[in-house]
Amino acid sequence: MSRAQPSLDQIFEAHIQTLALTLRRDTVTNYRCVAHRFLVYLHSAFPQVRRLSQLRRDPHLLGWFRRMCEQTPPLCNKTRGGYLLGLRRLLDDLTANGHAIQPDLIRRDDFPPRPQYLPRPLPPYDDQLLQQELRRIDDLPANALLLTRATGIRIGECIDLALDCLRQIGPDQWALHVPLGKLHTERLVPADGDVRQIVARILTLRALAPPARLAYSTGLLLPRYGGHYALYQTLLWALADAAERAGCSGPVTPHRLRHTFASEMLRFGVSLPALMQLLGHKDIRMTLRYVQVTQQDLHREFHAARQHVTRPHQLPVLSVPNCPATAEPSGIRQAIAATRHLLEMYRRGLLDEKTRRRLQRLDQRLLEIAQQLDHIVTPENDERLAGQVAHPTLAYFGLEISPLRVLTGQPSERTCWSLASEILALRTLAMLQHWQSGRIGICHGSSPHVRCRVSADPCRAVFP
Repeated sequence: MSRAQPSLDQIFEAHIQTLALTLRRDTVTNYRCVAHRFLVYLHSAFPQVRRLSQLRRDPHLLGWFRRMCEQTPPLCNKTRGGYLLGLRRLLDDLTANGHAIQPDLIRRDDFPPRPQYLPRPLPPYDDQLLQQELRRIDDLPANALLLTRATGIRIGECIDLALDCLRQIGPDQWALHVPLGKLHTERLVPADGDVRQIVARILTLRALAPPARLAYSTGLLLPRYGGHYALYQTLLWALADAAERAGCSGPVTPHRLRHTFASEMLRFGVSLPALMQLLGHKDIRMTLRYVQVTQQDLHREFHAARQHVTRPHQLPVLSVPNCPATAEPSGIRQAIAATRHLLEMYRRGLLDEKTRRRLQRLDQRLLEIAQQLDHIVTPENDERLAGQVAHPTLAYFGLEISPLRVLTGQPSERTCWSLASEILALRTLAMLQHWQSGRIGICHGSSPHVRCRVSADPCRAVFP
């Protein structure tokens, strides 16, 4: 007797229960909602589809997309994108588990553009009125909302705060321990005197709560009758009522308190990396979405920068080494290093890629000159180099440069060198000539150790 084939609802529910082993409860609830909405549409519009292998992009998936767009009231782009993302994850997982599902059912082009909202901190006047009203009410929900505003924690993190969340981390240093939350991270948020007073007030009010509420709140800072969601709704209603009583100019949500905290910290001078840690973000781009820089902030920063600057920043200038009276290898190496530095500074300012590569080759040749110099000054090379040629065009160790052509060359040739590089190059070669003539003398002839050839390009170095 063949085993009955599971239905689509059973297949999706079995996989969602597997996801529940590793994902947060809210995430699992979202996946279950996505699967339910899709299967309800599929059963009503295409009752003949009973297996995953029967699913097609057109008409099954595209029909569901159109149904969501035509829904009344309409779904926002963020919600529709979340449904598509959740269903695609479920279909990909089921395919990996061995189910025969057609590929490419949901494509990237199917996702609607996500709106880019501006940060929504409370106006300073509304923020002041709301805090005054919450302090006047002075009950458990009001103090919980004040704690959210003073620390920037998420409302869900505030609900899950432990009874001993206030920790002393040093002499006169306190921090609020925030448990694992939305991004599976925990952190310590610095707690000043105001935060400690709010926590102390919550503990006092908690002790006065009915025993029935405390029975559901063992080890938690905020007592509750029901679960997490019930307390969340209580805080939402308390905030809406306080905002209305305070006369705020618009609706206030718990997350707007977090936006207000982030913008306030930025105005107080907190850096973006530090603010990212305070908010519990993993990416700096998430932090930037919370921060509002007003026109007044821009003017304040601009004028503060102008006042602090006593003089414009100067570009670093490389000093040209002073050649000693008698040229030595150390001075020659210093001149070569200075020439290479100027060449690199000049090369970075050019846009022509061909010229940049040419200057890079010249830098490599100067490096080879310095390396050849290191070999020449060894004792075993002194005897072999006795009697070497001093080329009339200053061709030493494979480099051939005509001083006259460098200084009087055509404009196309002069683009390869800055004027400072030309002077330092000639100076280096003159020091080489002076040093070599003092050690081994100048003679004419050829040598198997130093070979060069005449080049039409005055900036070209030819090596063996």
